[in-house]
Amino acid sequence: MPTVRGCNLPDDLLYDVDNHIWFKDQGDGTVKLGMTAVATAMAGKLVAFTPKRVGKSIAAGKSCATLESGKWVGPAKSAAGGEVVAINEDLARNPSIANDDPYDAGWLIVLKPEDWASVSGSLLRGSDVTSAYEAKMDSEGFAGCA
Repeated sequence: MPTVRGCNLPDDLLYDVDNHIWFKDQGDGTVKLGMTAVATAMAGKLVAFTPKRVGKSIAAGKSCATLESGKWVGPAKSAAGGEVVAINEDLARNPSIANDDPYDAGWLIVLKPEDWASVSGSLLRGSDVTSAYEAKMDSEGFAGCA
């Protein structure tokens, strides 16, 4: 598993580095997505998670959820457009789950994407994400995960 400045980035995921979002193809025409360890470390302890509702369509590059910490409020932007088919109810009740386990229990939504083949080709594989994340961390002045 690649690690960049103490932040884990699992090999089996695809990454939208600019928006700090990971994607995992579920093999059934849906993708699960969540925030990277970099995103949760930069945001600090999450206190609110407000996802788009199940059945809602989102456009590529638009927000699938809003997240809030003590020092940040912002959108979780999905590189893929499509229909929200599931939301992480546990995360809605306890947003800090994403800080503790961003790649398993801390997922955000499951999306039925409209054009996954073209979107997935634009994302970085875990094995190829290290240099892109180094550059992103430099540009954002982020020293790394604790």
